Parts: sequence; structure tokens; C-alpha cells
Amino acid sequence: MVIAQPLARLPASALAPKLYPPAYGSQRVTREALLDKIQCSGGARLVLVCAPAGFGKSTAMGQYRERLTEQGRATAWLTLDGQDNDQSRFLAGLQATLEQLCAHESTLLHPPLWSAGPASIGEWALELIGRYASLPAAFALFIDDLETVQDPGVLGLLNELIDHLPRHGQLVLGSRVRPGLPLARLRMRGQLVEIDAEHLRFSILETRRFFSDSPIAQSVELLHGLHDKSEGWVAALWLASLALDRPHAGAALIERFAGSNLALADYLAEDVLAGLDDDLHRFLLCTSVLKHLNPQICHALLPHDDAAAMLERLAAANLFVTPIAGEPGSYRYHALFASFLRDQLAREQPQSVHQLHRAAAGWYEAQQRPVPAIDHALEGGDLERALRLLDEHAMPLLMEGRLRLLARWFGELTNAALQDHPRLHAIGLWALCLTAGPVETMQRLESSDLGNCSDPVVRALVDALPPTLLSMQDRQEEAYACGCPLLAGLSGGASFAGSVLVNVVANAATVLGRHQEARRLLDAGRRALGGEPSTFSLMYAESVDGIIDLLEGRLRQATARFRLAISPASGAAPALSYAGGNAWAGLLYAATVYESGELDHAAQLLHVYLPLVCNAGLADHMILGHVMLARIAVSRRDPSHALQTLAELEALGHRRGLARVVAGARLERARMSLLQGDLIAFDTELSRADDATLWERVARECNLANDLETLALSRLRRGVLAGGTDTVPQIEHQIAVATATSSYRRVLLLRLLEAMALLRQGELATALSRFSLVLKMCTREGFVSLVVDEGPLAGELVQRFIAQESDARQRDPLVVDHARRLLRAFGPLPAVAGQAQAGNLTPQELRVLQGVAEGLSNDAMAGQFGVSPSTVRTHLRNISAKLGAQSRTQAVALARRKGWLE
Repeated sequence: MVIAQPLARLPASALAPKLYPPAYGSQRVTREALLDKIQCSGGARLVLVCAPAGFGKSTAMGQYRERLTEQGRATAWLTLDGQDNDQSRFLAGLQATLEQLCAHESTLLHPPLWSAGPASIGEWALELIGRYASLPAAFALFIDDLETVQDPGVLGLLNELIDHLPRHGQLVLGSRVRPGLPLARLRMRGQLVEIDAEHLRFSILETRRFFSDSPIAQSVELLHGLHDKSEGWVAALWLASLALDRPHAGAALIERFAGSNLALADYLAEDVLAGLDDDLHRFLLCTSVLKHLNPQICHALLPHDDAAAMLERLAAANLFVTPIAGEPGSYRYHALFASFLRDQLAREQPQSVHQLHRAAAGWYEAQQRPVPAIDHALEGGDLERALRLLDEHAMPLLMEGRLRLLARWFGELTNAALQDHPRLHAIGLWALCLTAGPVETMQRLESSDLGNCSDPVVRALVDALPPTLLSMQDRQEEAYACGCPLLAGLSGGASFAGSVLVNVVANAATVLGRHQEARRLLDAGRRALGGEPSTFSLMYAESVDGIIDLLEGRLRQATARFRLAISPASGAAPALSYAGGNAWAGLLYAATVYESGELDHAAQLLHVYLPLVCNAGLADHMILGHVMLARIAVSRRDPSHALQTLAELEALGHRRGLARVVAGARLERARMSLLQGDLIAFDTELSRADDATLWERVARECNLANDLETLALSRLRRGVLAGGTDTVPQIEHQIAVATATSSYRRVLLLRLLEAMALLRQGELATALSRFSLVLKMCTREGFVSLVVDEGPLAGELVQRFIAQESDARQRDPLVVDHARRLLRAFGPLPAVAGQAQAGNLTPQELRVLQGVAEGLSNDAMAGQFGVSPSTVRTHLRNISAKLGAQSRTQAVALARRKGWLE
């Protein structure tokens, strides 16, 4: 079960400081050589500036941005922080940068973004990425402090943005650590420029320019000594410049210069602090607990100080603080030095740390900013304030999907602290459930006394947990038995718990094959929760209906339902007002998009939704998502990435204790081996997936991930490709079983396997007759991947169907068109003996010629066929030479005259 992920509403005041690079100090050194290296990269899609703290990443990025701006290129800037691990918050920042880039143009080429708010995270992400992809002019987007983001969903969105940048777009990332992005692929394609610590170190010439106004510049020996000992580390040089302002500090300071970077920073910072007056020293230490500084909050911490004057003194002296662009009078400390200052504060004034955090909590509470207020209250040990604020805001935050934030807070609270706050305790368990998984949550629930609480909200939250946890452990029959009796007690006052419970029980009923009952449960749940269906109920009702449609072979109807599920009607239940979409429904929608052959679109959706499903999803969604990504990687000729994806799926299954997930990874590896003709590897993987107890249970259930992938189906595929004579009777038996359970999508696959088996056995006419029936169904519902995923033998069926001449005039043109679409989706296929060819055209040339006949551009054909535009042009030259054609139009006309094109 996966709850909705709503869109965070980020106030403009919180977003503004993130949209500007750090301000430069007076000792700025322009990094001309470094900027030339970056710009000489030409069309690099990604520039990665990666180095430890204090190497001047942000400054170098800011200078590169200035150069591009002077050259007339549109630019935008976004600084990330820990809260950007929330997908909706990250997207809000990304939207703001897009608006900056659009504002650079004299007129907007697109309507404003989401005047009424996006319907779902998925739609918002795809819309933003699409807008970036369609920007007409050259631009560069700068994203700094990427190391603060580890959420796979956010990194997935960033990966999608990189993949869909136009040729004139560039992304510049700054990070202290290497991000979890597919850098190897970009590097191989020449689309990556990497700037590391060695590139960022100051040269001796830059060090001399940095100290140009200092007396040390007059001494070559001292300057070289300082440069050598600092190894060009910018932070150390900056701190040294502050220390050197003290009289007679030069030679003595350089002589003591030694040690690692961090030790050196501590030494220099301490040396700088020693030269400050007591008031300024105390001000620095006390305000180091703050992430952002302005006179008002500093005054709250130090009411007897003139905070505005102190901040002005620090800024004037270039001491530690960096102005926040767009917010006059506001600053932040460099993270490296803030850490040093906090350590100093803990050593010098340990009794003050809690007091300062409590003062900050009070100020933020007065400003009605509960998140930083709770953060500071917890850090300050002010449990009374933290619990009071949580009592007021925890449930709305849970409803908003702020799960990691809640999990972090509740992780700092003991059971004793929550003893008198049962609602908070229950909310904490839900946050744990939806971030850490079911096992630990079950243990915490069993050790608590929440089951004895009489509060109806607590009762609803606690009662909904066991069936949810069982469902997350792939124990659907138990989840159904546990959850069904609870549905009668749903009420409008327990909308969160009620919506989750309806989702869990309805999904369990679907898995158990009780499709009509599942639909009745959802309808009853909607009625119990109030007059109008909640957004949760609407999403889950459409999702469960869509699963049933898909199992029964109604792909188009399932697609429509899943599309509605991630974009609920605007009139749905204002009391809940979920606008964030549903990761569960989003991944199911991706499955139908994949099934229709739109692999790029499916990959975009999966990068949005799959990370959320992995955190708190069902086994089916984990298997489906990873298997689709692996197959997309194979289609892009990246088998290493496919195997990595399946390894992650298997590891996830082991970690969650889900045998079906582990088996799903092994089945898919076996399928890959079989299509590559490696029967030994296939048999090895299949034997590892052979768990009799597991597959007996799966045979009794209707699991979407196992509708087309089971141990028995894998063995049938092997028999088909091996040409076994007993394969067709086995398939017929399986067709009868699937028909009895209305599993018509599986019937469609089995009919395809039957046609493939007949073709392998040499019964061409019968094979084509059976395949024509499969093709009609595929045409009606739009199935593509179901056929293409079965590999070259299925592709040969398509080739032979298209090549038939005896019944060409009687064939349905829609079916023929769909067959051609399938052929394009297969990519290059071996030539088929006896297939009609034009002047010795190869199968690839025939496909290109068909694409020309359909009006496709060279770029479009390159994208569809998985080749480069230059390869398409080569095929076109060969076609013209072989046919004696003078133009593309003449080549098509000649081929049609000869009967080689329909």
C-alpha cells in the first residue's frame, strides 16, 4: 500500500534564497582557465562540479553563470537543502527556475505553468521536464549542494531532466559527493564534463592574485610556502587571508600550516576567532545554531545585542557569512565553518546550546513556521513545545505525505515521551511504516499499549495498521481476513485510516480473484466516508478497477482508469484536497504506457513513482517497476544497467523478506538469458526461482506482476524456443485454465506463444492463422510490448504476416498498420527466408522505407529504431541506389508499385 504524495506548498519567502548563487567576497579571483575548460566542452549535457567543502564549487559555478549570461544565454540557479528530498518541494524549485528561464525570453512561448495547481506529482514532473525539453533558446540550469539530496525519487527526476534536455540545454551540478546518476552513460557519449578538487585548486598565479592586496604578495617565498602547504585549497587560503590581517602573522602562520584539510580549517578558524573582540566572537558562536540569519531571529537569540549591526560588521569584514541574494540583511554561514563554530560553542558554552535552540523555536513558532520550530525545539530538548506543536501539525503533515520529516522527528522521541500523546504515537507508527517498512513497525505496534486507547482517531489509525502491514508483506489473504471486519466501522472522522483500509482490503480481494467484491468494497467505503468520495477513495477505486481491466485484457480502459487515478477530479472531497497523485496508481499507469510501446514515457513515469513504491509499496509494484526498467534498458542496448536494476530488485526482496520479489528478479534474468540463447544461464536462474510453495500460492492468486511471468510460463517459453513437440498441448491446457479465471491478457500471451511454437515446428500457415487472431486483439486494445518482449521469434511472425501477399487485399488496414508499428518496435531483426525484398533491400532498409512512407523524419526513425540519424541517412542512400530513385517520394512510389509496401 502506498499513500498519496501531495504537492508541498512552498512559501515564496522560503524559495527566494534558493534561486540565487552565493554573493562573492571582495577577494574574488576569476577562474578563467577553469571556465574555459568547462565552456570548451561544447555540447556537454551535464557539467558536474564535485569536490569537498571549501574548494570553491559554488563560486566557480557562479562565475560560469555570469559568463554565460554575458554571452546572452538564459540561466537559472537553484540551491538545494535537506528538505528537497521531498519530491514536491524539489519540483517547486524546478518550476521556479523554469519560470526564470522563460522570463529571459521577450515573450512566453507556453501558457503559464499550472495556474490552478498540478493534479499529481507525476503530471507536474512530466510537464516540467517537457517544458524544459521544448525551450527554444540556449540555456543553462545550475543546481548547487546536490549532496543534501539522497531521495531516489528526486534523483530519478533529475535523471529524467538530464535525459530530456534539448541539445542547446545544459545542466551544471555542484556536489560534495558523486551523485547517484548514470554518469558512465553520459561520459561514454561525450556529454559529461567533470570538474573535481584538482581542477578547483588555485594555481600559484591565482593564489598570487588572491593575495594581491596583502603584504604577503611581496614575498615570493612566503607566497609559495602558503600555496604549497594549502595545496591550493580555497577555504584554507581565505581563512589564512583573515588570519594574516593580524600584525606580524605572516611567517609564523605559514610555518605552523600543516595537517589535513579539516584540521587546517579548524586551526585557521580558531586563529581567526582569536583575533576578534569578545562581542563578535560570542555573536558568531551563538548564532551558529541557525541555518539562516537575519536581524530578527538573531535578536531573539541575543536580545541585548544589536544584531543588525553585528551582521553588517561580519559582512563588511567578510567573516564567515555569505549574503542571501534576494533577501537584504539575511545571511548564512558556510557549512564548513558553521560546523566548526557549533563545535566551539559546545566546548565553550555547553549550557547555552539548548537555550539558543529554544529561543529559535519560539521565534519560528511566533512566525507560524512549525517545521523549523519543531526542529529547534527537539534540538533544544524542549519536549513540551515540540509535543505541543506536533499535536497541532503532525496529522496535517501525515496527510500531506511528509513522511521522512515525521519519521525523523519521531525517531528522536522516546516511547516515554509519547506516553501521554497516543495520537502522536499512532502517527509515528504510520510514518515508520511508510518509510522503514512493515517489520519494525509491527514490532513497535505489538510492544505499545495503543490497542487499549479509547480515542476513536487512535483506534482507527491502530486498527488500519495490521492489515496494511500484512499487505506490505505480500500476505494478501491474511490482510483481507484482518481488514474486512474493520470496514464497517469507517467514519468521516478517520479519513486517513479509512482510505488506507479500503485500499488494502480492496487490493487483497482483487489478488484473491474476487474482482466484483473488490469493486463493491470500494463503493461501500466511499459511502461510509461521506457524501462525496474522498480523493483517496476515488484514486484507489479507479486503480483497482484498472487492475481488473488489465488482467482481463482491456488495456485501453485500464489506461484511462489509471490516468484518472493519478489526476483525480478537481471536485473531489475538499476536506482531503489531495493533489499529489498516488505512487501506486502512477506505477500502474506506467505499466499500461509501457504495454502500449511508449517506452520513453514509461521510463519517465517510473523514475517518478518507483522510488516511492520501493519505500512503502506492494510486491507487485516493485516487481513491475524494476522489470519494466530492465527491459527498457535492454531496448536501449544497455544490458549492464538492466542487470543492475534486477540486482536491486533482488536485494530489495531479500531486505523486505518478500520471496515473490526475489523470484521475480530471477525469472527476469532467466528470460534475458533465454532471449540471448544462453540455455545454461536460463536453467540456472530458473532453478534458483523454483520454490514450490511460492508458485502454488501464486497459482491461486491474481497477482498483476505474475500475470505474464511465472515459473510455468518461463518453462513454456523455453519449450517454444527449443521447438519441443509437447509444447502446444501444454499451452492449450494453460489457455483453458486462464480462460476459466477471466485472465484474458494471459490468454493473449499464451496464444502468441502457441503461434511461435507452431512457427518453430515449421507449421507456417497454422502459425500465421493463430497469430492473426492475436494481432487483431493487440490492434483493438493497443498491446505492443506483450508481443515485442517475446523476442526475435515473435518478430519473425510479424515479418511473415506483413510479407503475406495472398490475402493482402482482404486484410484489415488497421491490423496491418499495427503490425508495422510492432515491427518498428522490434528494432533490427534478421532477414526472414522467403520474405519479399525490394532490390535486395535488407530488413533494416525495408523498415526505414516504411518509415518514409509513413511520413517519419530521420530523427523520428532514429529514435524509433534505436539507431543514429546518420545510420538512417546511410540506409536512405542505399535504398535510393538499389531502387534507382532520385528522391524519397520516388523510392516510396517505386516500392509500392512493386508491392513491397502496402
